[in-house]
Amino acid sequence: MICELCFHHCDLSEGQVGFCRARACRDGAIVPLNYGKLTSLALDPIEKKPLRRFHPGSMVLSVGSFGCNLRCPFCQNHEISMAGKGEIETVELSSEALADKALELRPCGNVGVAYTYNEPLVGYEYVRDCAALVHERGMVNVLVTNGTIEEKPWRALLPLIDAANIDLKGFTPEWYKRLGGDLETVKRSISLAAERCHVEVTTLLIPGENDSVEEIRSLAQWLASVDRNIPLHLSRFFPRYRMTNRPPTPVERVARLADAAREHLSFVYTGSGGYGRPGGQGRL
Repeated sequence: MICELCFHHCDLSEGQVGFCRARACRDGAIVPLNYGKLTSLALDPIEKKPLRRFHPGSMVLSVGSFGCNLRCPFCQNHEISMAGKGEIETVELSSEALADKALELRPCGNVGVAYTYNEPLVGYEYVRDCAALVHERGMVNVLVTNGTIEEKPWRALLPLIDAANIDLKGFTPEWYKRLGGDLETVKRSISLAAERCHVEVTTLLIPGENDSVEEIRSLAQWLASVDRNIPLHLSRFFPRYRMTNRPPTPVERVARLADAAREHLSFVYTGSGGYGRPGGQGRL
């Protein structure tokens, strides 16, 4: 069986697990191994996703599982994103129970559910089922994703998504290839999402890799061609996972790149790489 969720198109024999470690071939079908299996659950400020121009000042129930279809050596949540079934502790929570929990937290300022922390789209079916139930309860769905998904499932999911923060990890095919990804796939995901929901974009600036003025200017120019009002978050790198030999991105460098991006975009924000991490601060 071939998994058609993302461009990897894993060709799986019975019992075999895909590249993302979250999908497998079982009884002649591709199934999510992480359905309803949560590794993280927290009520976060929505600005931490990061979303700066969607329900500012509100809280959002944030949920994560395990697995990812990229291999970023700087991953801040590698403990869960690089894990597979049985390799990390999880708690079972049905889609109904998650939607009910979101509603229960409304008096605390909660506006809905954010699917985040690992790559949520490798658990596509759970996100889809939860999102439909969250909408039924009059609340919103937020997706924090690397955007590595094929067009058909992406189009099918977007009517259930109210806001998305999509990682644009750089602007060269070579860099994306090193991460196990595909730049054009992510660009397509951003363009399609911008037609259907509120979109913000995050780029983590890795010293010596994707932090040239020329690259960030090109990235901002392309994003402006989609919509110059899409907010761009330029995030400061800190040594993590398999990139502990790199220094943090200099604050002055982040500021200079933000100025270059502002030549083309209306809203450019700076922050730290802790935005998408459970308990992360998201400050320079």
